[in-house]
Amino acid sequence: MDGRNWLAKLQLVLPACLVCLGGALIAGIALGSVQVSPVTVLKILLAKIPLVGDQVVPDWPRQMETIIWQVRLPRVILGTLVGATLAVAGTAFQGLLRNPLADPYTLGVSSGAAAAAAFTIVFGLHRSGAGLVVLPLAAFLGGMGTVTLVYRIAASTGRMAIHTLILAGIIVGSFMSALVMFFIAMAGDGVHQILAWLMGSLTFRGWTHVLVLAVFSAAGGLTVMALARDLNLLVFGEETAQQLGTNVERTKKLLLLAATLMTGGAVAVAGTIGFVGLVVPHVMRMLAGPDHRVLVPASALAGGFFLVLADTVARTILAPVELPVGVITATMGAPFFLLILLRKQHLARR
Repeated sequence: MDGRNWLAKLQLVLPACLVCLGGALIAGIALGSVQVSPVTVLKILLAKIPLVGDQVVPDWPRQMETIIWQVRLPRVILGTLVGATLAVAGTAFQGLLRNPLADPYTLGVSSGAAAAAAFTIVFGLHRSGAGLVVLPLAAFLGGMGTVTLVYRIAASTGRMAIHTLILAGIIVGSFMSALVMFFIAMAGDGVHQILAWLMGSLTFRGWTHVLVLAVFSAAGGLTVMALARDLNLLVFGEETAQQLGTNVERTKKLLLLAATLMTGGAVAVAGTIGFVGLVVPHVMRMLAGPDHRVLVPASALAGGFFLVLADTVARTILAPVELPVGVITATMGAPFFLLILLRKQHLARR
């Protein structure tokens, strides 16, 4: 794909994704236990913008403004970041591993994070003076530590072979999952906290979580975008990419680090939310094409849209009961992914 073609496609795809994401954000802010009209939502948001805000006449209760700015807006922004982060990480892993079934959790990030989080809950470390910081920090370190171990195993011969990396991820991830089961058996009353964290949630998250994840998302996302051309070449094989000027080993290490940082950050603030990093890149690859220069930003916006939509459904479908957002993403994602697989099998028989 030449430069003009991918730029033209980018200019076509991104505005459509932005419109969808904007609609999901407005719906996510407006819907809830207290209903707010979309027009009022826009007015409240515009009122905070310098120069523009002076032209908006406040005709809403003060309480409504507090609900939007302190509760719903940080939640939908965090949902956007988590969805975008997981989608970009999934895109990177699928390109790096050359496996369409790869997702952000393939190399055991979620299992390691879950084991570390369960450990802190079982031993009451999350109740220490550091408060809410301990659990996300432990989860992040657990995920990063797991992938570091996977990488050490895969690169033990001096070169990181992709098939060895996948096998090492399965082995180490399985061991970490066994640890999670062990901690659940020991948890007693804390088992509900562990299960809630494993199902993923954006409840009781604030601007601090948004800022923390934004750092990881920006660093990882910009790295993946900078390596988008190299990802395109890796799809054709490492030898071909090497011959076309890509430093294959360096590229693999940077992509692995960036995708792991993003996944670890997302899991740390929101728990384990499945299918976003698996389904979204597939859908956007069908709609936007395989060029990662288009696919990475398109997946980021689509991932944000998908998770904000899923979280809005989780909050409202059985209100006042709130479902874990991971349940909704699995319910929406699993059947869709099954349809994709059945479609590919049907095409393969023809």
